[in-house]
Amino acid sequence: MKTIRRLIYGEVLIAIALVTLGFLALFSFFDLVDELQYLGKNNGLSAADDVYRISHALLYVALLIPNHLYELLPISVLIGTIFVMARLAQSSEYTILRTSGLGPWRALRLLLALGAVFVLFSFAVGDYVAPASERAAQLLKARYQSRITVGQTGAWLKEKQAYNTYVVNVKTLTPNNEMKGVQIFEFNSNGLVVSTTQAPVAQFGKDDAWQLQQATRAEFEVSESKAPATGKPAESARVNRTTLDSFRWPTEISAEMVSVALLKPDRMGTVDLFSYIRHLDANGQTAQRYEIEFWKKVFYPLSCLVMVMLALPFAYLHFRSGGIASYVFAGVMIGISFFLLNNVFGYIGNLRNWQPWLAAATPGLLYMAVSLGAFGWLVFKR
Repeated sequence: MKTIRRLIYGEVLIAIALVTLGFLALFSFFDLVDELQYLGKNNGLSAADDVYRISHALLYVALLIPNHLYELLPISVLIGTIFVMARLAQSSEYTILRTSGLGPWRALRLLLALGAVFVLFSFAVGDYVAPASERAAQLLKARYQSRITVGQTGAWLKEKQAYNTYVVNVKTLTPNNEMKGVQIFEFNSNGLVVSTTQAPVAQFGKDDAWQLQQATRAEFEVSESKAPATGKPAESARVNRTTLDSFRWPTEISAEMVSVALLKPDRMGTVDLFSYIRHLDANGQTAQRYEIEFWKKVFYPLSCLVMVMLALPFAYLHFRSGGIASYVFAGVMIGISFFLLNNVFGYIGNLRNWQPWLAAATPGLLYMAVSLGAFGWLVFKR
């Protein structure tokens, strides 16, 4: 059995590595071509001669590789395993392995063990390496091209404190981890605006507070009085405006939360997503989109198991010559369809307000059912 395991694992690992390298080279080439338009540009924040060079573009493309690896790994596992299984069937080597004691369920357990290794590898890349490299890539690009921002208004966050509720808007985040265009709106328990604070620059403090520079603060005071004409109660508002060189705002909104709000949810780690979901739930905000991405982060590495299950039925196809190219092409189409379906179910689940875990797990469950059906039909019915 060790000989069979060494044979299959060696062939499959080499095939998956070659397919992965091919995909990464192709995507890196596209990324590099896309970055050529920014060469020689400067965002005006650094020295005039400190421009975006080809070395910066190459570094930026290299930092995107872990994210591409995470997205392409299930497809690479499928294509590489299909190629090996189809080639073994074509050369009748798999028939010999079957006569040597490699039964259907033993072959399935053999490939599932290999798929489990790729599950762990995919989880490590997607949860630790890819988010860190993506953040580094965005900071590198922000240094020479623009700041990190979301849309035209930036990121919006909400926090409930002991007595009042705060809504915070951060326009951009600089490479130096400074916030630009900060606005803080304070509401009382009745939903009325108590104060507004604006500052062009703010830094994250070390004691659960933000330091706002050149802050402009407006406080609203509402008082009741009697109208002189009717004698009925009337409300009057007074606005007190102050300008402060430095203003300390206590908050539990950390730098990680602001970064999370400014980055795409699919580029975040599982722990960051979970923390941000808890923050949204605690402040009465909808977290459906982030919950779906959280469960996709949980289930997506498991798709490597589904991919090896889809590839195993190809070993039981009977053909003598040719046909491998068509089967590999079929594997490519199956992998692309899984990737598209995984994204489509995420959007549909968000629009239709499905259970987040169901929207994330449905594509994998569908393809697992198809693979088991094909495996049972080819092995036991034919």
